Amino acid sequence: MAAEAPNNEQDHIDSLQAHFKPNVAADDIEQVYQLKRAQPLLQVFTTLFHGGFDNVLLRLLVLRELVSDTDTAAFSRADINTRLAYLLPDSLETVLNRLRSNQLLAWDAQAAVYRVTPMARNVLSALDSLLALGQEEDQAEMGYLLSQVAGARAVGGVTVEQLHHLMGRLVELTEEFADAIASGSEFRLRASQAKWHMACDWVEKGSEILRAITTDEKADSATHRAAQAIGRAQSALLNMQGMFSRALNQIERQRVHLGQSGLSTTDIKRWLLLHEDLASLADGAIDQPVVPLFITPAEMIDVAETELLSDRAANVAQGGLPTGTDAPTTISDGPAMQLELDDWLARLSDFASLGNFPGTAENGPKSIPIQDSLLPATFAVASYRASLLPLLGDASEASLQGATAQLARLPITFTPTDEMIQLPDLHVAAMSLASLSLNLDPEGAKSDE
Repeated sequence: MAAEAPNNEQDHIDSLQAHFKPNVAADDIEQVYQLKRAQPLLQVFTTLFHGGFDNVLLRLLVLRELVSDTDTAAFSRADINTRLAYLLPDSLETVLNRLRSNQLLAWDAQAAVYRVTPMARNVLSALDSLLALGQEEDQAEMGYLLSQVAGARAVGGVTVEQLHHLMGRLVELTEEFADAIASGSEFRLRASQAKWHMACDWVEKGSEILRAITTDEKADSATHRAAQAIGRAQSALLNMQGMFSRALNQIERQRVHLGQSGLSTTDIKRWLLLHEDLASLADGAIDQPVVPLFITPAEMIDVAETELLSDRAANVAQGGLPTGTDAPTTISDGPAMQLELDDWLARLSDFASLGNFPGTAENGPKSIPIQDSLLPATFAVASYRASLLPLLGDASEASLQGATAQLARLPITFTPTDEMIQLPDLHVAAMSLASLSLNLDPEGAKSDE
């Protein structure tokens, strides 16, 4: 037996080397070294998850039942049989032997009891955390990664690999949202926007953790760089709100309505998506296969006579010209939102005029509060105007055509803040503290003088 152990180890090394190129040694790769060093822990996972799902479930069931008993740390075979009485004795014996032979259960021969090993408790704790977060509604799938970083940070052991996992998830979400915006699909955009809001909630929870990492003097340079890269990825993710808004506004302008019914193509598509089997909608409307109709010669003569007389009647010219009729009166039903956009554009254009903008007056303020430009108006109109303010100065929007492009080309700068201000208005109780300022050209100002 002593002579066979080196041979088995050598066979294992040779089998691993067989997957690499001849001029590359497996032990020279850093990741291989780190994985080999963690072989005892990886062997535990192999013990638990090797084989079919039913066997895996049975092993986890036995181990979790033993760990859940916090009254004692040792279990006799009689205690185990009583606690797991719903299992067959042969199946229970097989599971216990496998767990004991792979260091998940320790057998104390002197006391004749089983003990759960610390490594088994660590593995089950990690699995329980993953299962608990998997049951929550986390479409962004960032909760477990962030919890690992937070837990490691709390005990002072955060690693670069944990930060890289979180960084990779942020990059994946950014690419996913960019693809949804490029697709132009309203349903995909709205689904991605809901997922984006959930991801932003996790970003807010993780900002304090990353701030603590970047200000920690004990952290190494690689950890600092990884935390800073995550901060940049979070900023790119948060900046996608404007892209979502512009894409949805563009779809809203291009939406097709069906006559005066108020229904749009989006409503029809949403209704169709509620039906799992679209083919069932054709039941009773289409006959498949086509049912042939058999008729006698008498019916054929009647049909032929009818067709002959209809052709003769069609060839007879009608006498005289038709009487004239008045053209129907129509009422323009142009979208009210377009009229509101034109009015808002004219109002901002009037602000942008050098002589009309309040900020150009001598000893006057350099900018005007945003509420002076948005109000007076109803809450719906004020909200619509406020949603257009981020377009001011947008270079990508200014290069297009249309009313929003004219809005983006106005020489006005929109400066928002995070504070709120109370307003004595009947429709709007409070509003973000922001301002509009005119972009003055020094040379142009001199020429005007």
